[in-house]
Amino acid sequence: MSPQTDRNEPRLNSLDQVLDAQNAHLQLATELFSIADLFGSDPALRRAVTDPGAPVEARQQLVSRLLDGKVSPEAVAVLRQAAGLRWRTAGIFVSSVERQAIRSALAQAQVAGQLDQVEDELFRLNRAVAATPALRDALSDERRSLADRQEVVAQLLDGKAAPATVVLARRAVVARERTFANTMDGYLALAAAQRSRAVATVRVARPLTAEQTTRLQNALNKQLGRPVSMHVLVDPAVLGGVRVEVGDEVIDGTVASRLDEARKLFS
Repeated sequence: MSPQTDRNEPRLNSLDQVLDAQNAHLQLATELFSIADLFGSDPALRRAVTDPGAPVEARQQLVSRLLDGKVSPEAVAVLRQAAGLRWRTAGIFVSSVERQAIRSALAQAQVAGQLDQVEDELFRLNRAVAATPALRDALSDERRSLADRQEVVAQLLDGKAAPATVVLARRAVVARERTFANTMDGYLALAAAQRSRAVATVRVARPLTAEQTTRLQNALNKQLGRPVSMHVLVDPAVLGGVRVEVGDEVIDGTVASRLDEARKLFS
């Protein structure tokens, strides 16, 4: 999620623990997305539930009056916990509810044994959108209704993706992190975090063999000191070798990079 959210990590951990104690189901994810939208669109309600001057019990009772009987008990439990915490801004409260919606969809995928599949599908969809200007423009065109833009994604994935992938991809069209691509990157980071993994984007000139994949996976695990989720992109522009991106860190052993360095020496 956003850097603002990261600065509230202790509160996020508390909220994560409440969500993790609930039964994981996709309806919980959609409910939490809707609740995030509700608070995001109503400044007065947002202030009321995050007012540090109001007693915790009063804020939690407000949540119960608002949501009891309208959403699942699991969603109410998450929101009551969120209302009981102190947030630096009301906007971070909304982002944190959104985060739990994402985590709920990922948790459901994990329980169903589909988390690897969902992570891979989200990654490939994100790359497909980035590589197709017409599709990228269609998803970001605010002259079209949100429902219409979400339907574009739903049709792309219809019958081809796990249910959690569809839920998250449709939600990514809302672009909470400024763009569809940034939002999807955030989802991928949370998917990796679900298994305490780092995310590595690997660019190679041609597909890796099974042996090469295993050797690279082991090398990255050792270098980073924890398991790594590798997303491999075949990119002829690298010419040969491999380029690995882990967050802001780049490990570049491609022929293209070496040629660039040589050109700089003689320029």
